[in-house]
Amino acid sequence: MPVRQLPETIVNRIAAGEVVERPASVVKELVENALDAGATRIDVFTDGGGRRRIGITDNGGGMTHADLALAVDRHATSKLDDEDLLRIRTLGFRGEALPSIGAVARLAITTRHKSEPHAWSMSVEGGVKSDIVPAALTQGTRVEVSDLFYATPARLKFLKTDRTEAEAIREAVRRLAMARPDVAFTLAGEERAPVTWAAALPGPPGQLTRLGDILGADFRAAAIPVSSEREGVRVEGYAATPSLTRANALGQYLFVNGRPVRDKLIVGAVRAAYADYLPRDRHPVLALFVTLDPQEVDANVHPAKTEVRFRNAGLVRALIVHALKDGLAREGQRTAANSDGAVLSSFRPAFSPRPANWDWRRSPASPAPAFAYDRAPEFAERAQPGFDVGAPSADVRFEAATPAPDLLDRPLGAARTQIHENYIVAQTRDGLIVVDQHAAHERIVYERLKASLAANGVQRQMLLIPEIVELDEATVEKLLARADELGQFGLAIESFGPGAVAVRETPSLLGKTNAAGLLRDLAEHMAEWDEALPLERRLLHVAATMACHGSVRSGRILKPEEMNALLREMEATPNSGQCNHGRPTYVELKLADIEKLFGRR
Repeated sequence: MPVRQLPETIVNRIAAGEVVERPASVVKELVENALDAGATRIDVFTDGGGRRRIGITDNGGGMTHADLALAVDRHATSKLDDEDLLRIRTLGFRGEALPSIGAVARLAITTRHKSEPHAWSMSVEGGVKSDIVPAALTQGTRVEVSDLFYATPARLKFLKTDRTEAEAIREAVRRLAMARPDVAFTLAGEERAPVTWAAALPGPPGQLTRLGDILGADFRAAAIPVSSEREGVRVEGYAATPSLTRANALGQYLFVNGRPVRDKLIVGAVRAAYADYLPRDRHPVLALFVTLDPQEVDANVHPAKTEVRFRNAGLVRALIVHALKDGLAREGQRTAANSDGAVLSSFRPAFSPRPANWDWRRSPASPAPAFAYDRAPEFAERAQPGFDVGAPSADVRFEAATPAPDLLDRPLGAARTQIHENYIVAQTRDGLIVVDQHAAHERIVYERLKASLAANGVQRQMLLIPEIVELDEATVEKLLARADELGQFGLAIESFGPGAVAVRETPSLLGKTNAAGLLRDLAEHMAEWDEALPLERRLLHVAATMACHGSVRSGRILKPEEMNALLREMEATPNSGQCNHGRPTYVELKLADIEKLFGRR
């Protein structure tokens, strides 16, 4: 077959396939054009999930008659001052959006520049341009796209339902609205009620306001400001505390020089930063803004400009990890109860209708009348006799002494009692705190192991008689293959014949531990490791497993001095708000919250 030049209409439709994948792509390109034009208000309207109609109106600078004539030609753009493609300071710069849309849909543009006496309008249908005619418009630009893909019917088969396409449009507008909190957005359509995001104040407060409007009040309450800068690269934004998570990474947003992008870099960096706080199947919510010299990032990687390539990707990743770790360490005391009120909402006032002649002495704590036993089944166990004290009174048996006033002013207060042999109840000046003793001590031991490893290695204790642990041969091979890594944490093991391991040394921080259980847990974790997993991450997995075995177990009764000592250690330990499995170590109820539960306010 001979080589031939394709017709211009076919070339335009091929190019349109790269830029216009779905209605959301059209909305993204047109909204980016409005932002580049200096708009402070953008209205977006869609019908039929965007396939029937898309309308976008802005109050930007608009276009002159001459500009409008060129705007729908391929590779015509106002976004490049020169031919340097490495200095991209605008969102759109390829000059392909409008001609690509006009090649596959019916496109109508009405625009007015401040230097023109009136507005101008033109249309493009299937790549064919109409004449430019006078029109009425106060200022800015109005773009209407109808019958999307009518010129390429095969593309219609690949579109989803109207609701799915409308949700994709909403997500595209959300990302652009998060990047520009100074611009007001309105999103309306047949598929949804109108949503308006008002323009916010400049700076971090306005940025947090816009993020809260889009991501929800829970994010605003749990948001931690993060920031890091080095070698001209700056990372800033907000990350949620470990108490606010999702089942996937769709709640993680990255913006590079104001451009919303999707990059695998952020997923790996966020996973590394939150590794000590979250379970492996949970993902945090955050929005990070990366600012750097345009020459240090390539925004021309993808036709839709949704991906970028950093010249120094390692530096950007390190800054993201540092910013997140620093923010999380700074706010390590914040827990689910402190951030989103989840604990308060879990309480439900007990209510049951009472007969008019109800007597409190007939409560479950008091002996039931004799006739109640007569009606009970024969296999029912008789209730234990109660104490008839005559009137209700406070039970003060749990702690006769008044807590020291200085302890009440501490962040975690003074320990008052232990319930269910696992939870410490502490009193503060304005509320109470419930601590999970096992989770709290697990975090303390874990942080000690990390600090000891970073300083001069983990101190170890030699066993007088080596402990022999019998395991299956595959498990033994896994453990012996990682013997050097385990040795860095003071766990010295060696082969003891087929199917057995001899434990000769253990970390002194763990004290007396169950070596068999520890080795089995370590082997299970190692089975999930990828060879590409950095050594640091593998070592931290080992430390986390050891900390779980070396911490105070549930069911151990603690003395008041031990409980207070644990609270003081929590206050001095970084990241003590969560254990190394991502669960909260304590919850807090303010006195005001308790009063709400009892209808006092």
